[in-house]
Amino acid sequence: MLTIILIETEHAQNLGAVCRVMANFGFKDLLLINPKCSKDDIDALIRAKHEAAPILKNAKIETEKALETFDYLIATTARTGTDYNIPRSPINPEELAQHLEENKLIKDPKVRVGLVFGREGHGLFNEEIEKCDFVATIPAHHSYFTLNLSHAVSIFLYEITKKLGTQKMSEKFKKATAQDKVIIMRILDQVLEKKDFRSESKRETQRKVWRRMIGKSTLTKREAFALIGFLKKML
Repeated sequence: MLTIILIETEHAQNLGAVCRVMANFGFKDLLLINPKCSKDDIDALIRAKHEAAPILKNAKIETEKALETFDYLIATTARTGTDYNIPRSPINPEELAQHLEENKLIKDPKVRVGLVFGREGHGLFNEEIEKCDFVATIPAHHSYFTLNLSHAVSIFLYEITKKLGTQKMSEKFKKATAQDKVIIMRILDQVLEKKDFRSESKRETQRKVWRRMIGKSTLTKREAFALIGFLKKML
């Protein structure tokens, strides 16, 4: 199940427009993290008309703690990094849609997937991106690469809908949950602590790389168990 997550949305017009876009593509689950505007603002209500109105009305308002309830989190950003900025190494919307389809993530109601969008002015902060499993970005012209919030949401949902509309989703393989990944990282931390590194920063880099790889790989339940068993043997 895919949830659209908006962090600290500032403008009611954008909030309403996002609800309309979600209705256009058949998505209903909206989570607002510490919003700076009200769901009852007239500008939001005007833009979230017809089928979009229930999405706005039923949108949940939570703190960042709610992000911990998701099995997979996908950060979106216009500001990408280099190979040395591991958290900001992105994929594009088409690659994201392909990844979600291949790993059977969207239509499984037991797997919670969050597509996270940041503030209109500043986007997502590094510490928020680091909480996500991987990052996606929309290729845009270098002279003006930041898109309007609702426009960005529409591009991602279009690619996801296009992919899911052309290929059937299989429910054959159960996906690893957030708790499975917590266990993997806990054991991996123990393994890393036993290894020699030239500096603590090198150890931390390894930790970040492994966390990112585990998130991107969208492991099956069986694969997660096998990896846990292997890491335990390394201890």
